[in-house]
Amino acid sequence: MKRRFVVSTLAMVSFSILGLAIAFTTLLAVPAAAQIFPRLTQQDSGTTQLLIAVSPVNARVVWAAGTNGTFVVTTDGGKTWRSGVVPGAEYLQFRGVRAVSENVAYLLSIGNYPRNFRIYKTEDGGSTWTLQFENMLVGAFYDCFAFWTPTRGIAHSDSVNGVFPDMRTEDGNTWHSIASNMPPALPGEFSFSSSDTCVATQGENNAWIATGGSSVARILATTDGGNSWNAYDTPIVSNASAGAFTVDFRDAMNGIVGGGDLNPADPDQAKTAASTDGGQTWAFTNAPPVTGAIFGLSYVRQLGECKHPICEETKRYVVVTADTGGAAWSPDEGTTWYVLPGITGEWAVAFADPSSGWLVGQNGVIWRISYY
Repeated sequence: MKRRFVVSTLAMVSFSILGLAIAFTTLLAVPAAAQIFPRLTQQDSGTTQLLIAVSPVNARVVWAAGTNGTFVVTTDGGKTWRSGVVPGAEYLQFRGVRAVSENVAYLLSIGNYPRNFRIYKTEDGGSTWTLQFENMLVGAFYDCFAFWTPTRGIAHSDSVNGVFPDMRTEDGNTWHSIASNMPPALPGEFSFSSSDTCVATQGENNAWIATGGSSVARILATTDGGNSWNAYDTPIVSNASAGAFTVDFRDAMNGIVGGGDLNPADPDQAKTAASTDGGQTWAFTNAPPVTGAIFGLSYVRQLGECKHPICEETKRYVVVTADTGGAAWSPDEGTTWYVLPGITGEWAVAFADPSSGWLVGQNGVIWRISYY
């Protein structure tokens, strides 16, 4: 059975002084180019709701969203955050957010009934919201969505009767089924709505979807904007409570996937694997120093122009969050890992640039993470 509502069932574990000492000891052993340890600054989100997803536009504008219909937005890099609740969504969880500007953003909700899976859009900074999609398909569970441009995106659902009822928008307003384009689902195959990163987009037409729940955790990949897809196996553990949770690509060829098992009896399955051929083949990296399952991960990417030398130096940097074991980062796509000290209960992470990343999670906690 899919562990969809992990909000109330997971307890976050603090890292010990020993773990911190190991992290810094390891840090001293790596080349000087990798010794760029991030700074962490806690910010006041203005809410105590669980924040599940985060989406930066740039270093100033960031949106996040979570439980009880809550969204938060900053236009000054997190110095101040404004929180709000979408009317009519007070009892829903926003598992996805995609920000376009300080005025425009999309939200993806889940709930206990088919029609609770919805997509909203604002064009006035959250003052009003338009309901763009309301699910009617029994058994559908929309886990995550992602966009190539402000108006082109896809939304991914668990399989229903062997079919993924995924959707696509080409105009930023209407959503249409691309279920007939998707590869057949394996028995019991689904995805995890833990951080809105079970789908990743890159370039004009590339996308990757992480799955689990069946006998193998897979990556579903498209290179033509969702018109056609291929399915590739990963080595991540997969069963009724396990699989690949989160995926990201820094270019068309190089990416990383993370996952694990939500079963508390098997907490040592937090793993990441890397691909250098667009997701066709995957190999385990060294395991991150976290437990449980990898809930979210992100490359330390640059959304706009960056002339700072560190933008090139950090292109292989990855940050991961985990359900019961904190967070960690790697300067080399998983060969070396360091604990992020003091970070617990965070679900999602995303970057605008190496100086401007955000981790969001339990009790409305937001951390800004900066590499310069």
